[in-house]
Amino acid sequence: MNAAWVVVADTSRARIFSAENAFSPLVEIQTLDHPEARLHAGDLVSDRAGRDRSTGARSHDVGHLNETKRDEALRFASEVCATLESGRAHGHFNKLHVIAAPSFLGLLRKQQPHPLQKMVATEISKNLTAQDVETIRKNLPHRL
Repeated sequence: MNAAWVVVADTSRARIFSAENAFSPLVEIQTLDHPEARLHAGDLVSDRAGRDRSTGARSHDVGHLNETKRDEALRFASEVCATLESGRAHGHFNKLHVIAAPSFLGLLRKQQPHPLQKMVATEISKNLTAQDVETIRKNLPHRL
């Protein structure tokens, strides 16, 4: 088996492609969507932020809206890695090429189990999720 998988991802969408051999065209085999990442942080939290009643004349919100967005991104990174790990465990590919938005690439790295990490041949820090397959292929090594 010489198949390679390519995952192109950001916090709200992951596209998984397969290439039969080193010079084959990419074929999209799966798309994972995470619409929660497109919501405003305030829409992800059911309650208002807490208030800090300090001794001064002012109080301010004690919120975790940025943490909520990060938690959603981390949840999606975990889902993407679980899908990739399943493909690896079932022998669907022997090389993995990862193209991800810079902020999401680090989250993917942290969520990859060690056996999956060993399959990663290329990491590219770009957001190409909305690009066509030809543009994605041009950003990858000539030989997959």
